[in-house]
Amino acid sequence: MELPTSFLFLFLALLIPGNSAIDPPCTSSKSDHSDLSVIHIYGKCSPFSPPRPESWINTVMKMASKDPKRVAYLSGLSAQNKTSVPVASGQQVLNVGNYLVQVKIGTPGQLMFMVLDTSNDAAWVPSSGCNGCSSITFAPNASTTFGVLDCSATQCTQVISLACSTAGPSPCMFNQSYGGDSSFFATLSQDSLRLASDIVPNYAFGCISAISGGSIPPQGLLGLGRGPLSLLSQAGSLYDNVFSYCLPSFKSYYFSGSLKLGPMGQPRSIRTTPLLKNPHRPSLYYVNLTGVSVGKVKVPIPQQFLAFDPDTGAGTVIDSGTVITRFVEPVYSAIRDEFRKQVSDPFSSLGAFDTCFSTKPEEVIPTVTLHFSGLDLALPMENTLIHSSAGSLACLAMAAAPSNVNSVLNVIANLQQQNLRILFDVANSRLGIARGLCN
Repeated sequence: MELPTSFLFLFLALLIPGNSAIDPPCTSSKSDHSDLSVIHIYGKCSPFSPPRPESWINTVMKMASKDPKRVAYLSGLSAQNKTSVPVASGQQVLNVGNYLVQVKIGTPGQLMFMVLDTSNDAAWVPSSGCNGCSSITFAPNASTTFGVLDCSATQCTQVISLACSTAGPSPCMFNQSYGGDSSFFATLSQDSLRLASDIVPNYAFGCISAISGGSIPPQGLLGLGRGPLSLLSQAGSLYDNVFSYCLPSFKSYYFSGSLKLGPMGQPRSIRTTPLLKNPHRPSLYYVNLTGVSVGKVKVPIPQQFLAFDPDTGAGTVIDSGTVITRFVEPVYSAIRDEFRKQVSDPFSSLGAFDTCFSTKPEEVIPTVTLHFSGLDLALPMENTLIHSSAGSLACLAMAAAPSNVNSVLNVIANLQQQNLRILFDVANSRLGIARGLCN
């Protein structure tokens, strides 16, 4: 028998030992109608599975194991021819999706924990009878406002790999790849989308009927990219092309992060850098990374490895779905070598991390600073190093782009964004960054 979500949350709460009586609940306490909580996939508020008794560094390594395919996926994206919400952490690796928001679809609303993805436009959810999907699916027949879009709908021209019949009116069906190793088949549909207390009527999304591969988020995905099927585009004046998020630490259990939608409630004082647009990769949020410092040393990096080039796709993007920041190999090697020079410890490799060392209480670790046009981001130490759960082992939480990918893309990933308020002001073509503890 399937238990209601509210009962599941209560059951999980009863399992929390000791001093947990002072811990916040899994239900969102945010009162702003455009402020939603965000959770991470390993948080206690995620509905997927209990925490695993593994070392912390191994947990992050498993999460980052999908990064190479994610980077390949981002590098291969091309142009298509055709309020705040709580954010929290789940308890099972959802492959490429690391942060979840609570969304209700349909009338009455059906609760789904959807992956937040800034590098995709369309939303999609598994639907009843889906082949290969998880046990929790959206039931179109239970919604009084659900409808299927046919091939004559304007939205149908905005999806790729169409499967439309030429023999007359037919549903708009399409295939889509995701994460570099997975794909799904879906029917373009529309229904009410509820985010906190906001309702976006007639929201177009894909109802998935079949999947292949292991990277499709179990309860769907909410696209926050820049294309016509994204949340910003479909919500129109409701959010005025502005949103921000604060991603909680991977270790944060509860709905402590937030997704703020619309210009109201955004930081008034925030440093910004221009958002760049690539017509060949229109969904991605490009920024101009001009350099990197380690400690007081400006790392010597040839500018051709940082320069924005719309024709080749080269440059730097901000992405919510990649776990650890990936630089093209010459950039990463230069950063790593300078970091090693200043730390001067024996180094070892562990999974994706090639700069691991034993920390000492008196040791001063150099700050890594990312230089953008008009904005310098000095990474907090918790966004720079991954520490083991026990012992003194720490690893530089960055890596080179995978060698088997012809990548010219630098990806600023979610570990480096944790506990920062990241503002996407698409209306004014700028990205802002401010400190914002959300653990």
